[in-house]
Amino acid sequence: MKVFEDRFWASRDGLKLHFRDYPGPEGQGERLPVLCLHGLTRNARDFDVLAPRLAEGRRVICPDLRGRGDSEYARDSATYTPMQYCEDVLALLDEQGIDRFVAIGTSLGGLMTMGLATAIPGRIAGVVINDVGPWLEPVGLGRIKDYVGQGRTYPTWVHAARGLEDAQGAAHPGQPLDFWIGKAKRLMTVANNGRIVFDYDMKIAEPLLAIDVDDQPDLWPAWEALAGTPVLVLRGALSDLLSATTLDEMVRRIPSAEAVTLADVGHAPTLDEPESVAAIERLLARVS
Repeated sequence: MKVFEDRFWASRDGLKLHFRDYPGPEGQGERLPVLCLHGLTRNARDFDVLAPRLAEGRRVICPDLRGRGDSEYARDSATYTPMQYCEDVLALLDEQGIDRFVAIGTSLGGLMTMGLATAIPGRIAGVVINDVGPWLEPVGLGRIKDYVGQGRTYPTWVHAARGLEDAQGAAHPGQPLDFWIGKAKRLMTVANNGRIVFDYDMKIAEPLLAIDVDDQPDLWPAWEALAGTPVLVLRGALSDLLSATTLDEMVRRIPSAEAVTLADVGHAPTLDEPESVAAIERLLARVS
């Protein structure tokens, strides 16, 4: 049974953008909605497991960022930036009349969450940051720059799954084929020619490729903007993007933040690990 509605909103530059709306139960009272923000090459399907679980108690909204999933591709690839993504999401929140919410952001979505905290202070009631921080490890950022926008295609879902395992197996060691098929079906789609392709505009890579991995902008003020807000940071112990040193510094600057490191996981945790689910439920209890 489908537990969400496919809905759309318009960006301020005229794109038709898609989001999954999990309405939650009737009589959910004053529980704040949850906004789930996916990673760079991902889409709303990234929260296929977590969103229905959370929607047992509250509304959950999972947007496809521009150029991903069922959202339109940008006319200008220069708009594939975190600042523009935040503007798009703000338009969605305003259209839906959502004044306060809990944000769950994976990777790029976590960076967006920090950006939203500076843009709309007071509207974010709680935050889950999944495997990202104010400093991105150059090796991890370089790895992402190497694969994004490559446009690989596959004849079957099994081939796609094996391709993902070859590329990302170090981040999810020992996982069975079913895991990789499920991951492929969240990340990919069937093209008109019947080939399995990644479900995003390859041009999202263009602004990213211009970034110097060793000369990153100072995002620590954006992180510190979350002080006073219930915050959970999840980190994969094998992550090459968020280091243990950066995580320690994040907690030093916001001592009230809860930090959870997941064993045998790299970038990024899938958010269906028992430790992740338990930590997210603790965060939501703090907000409630």
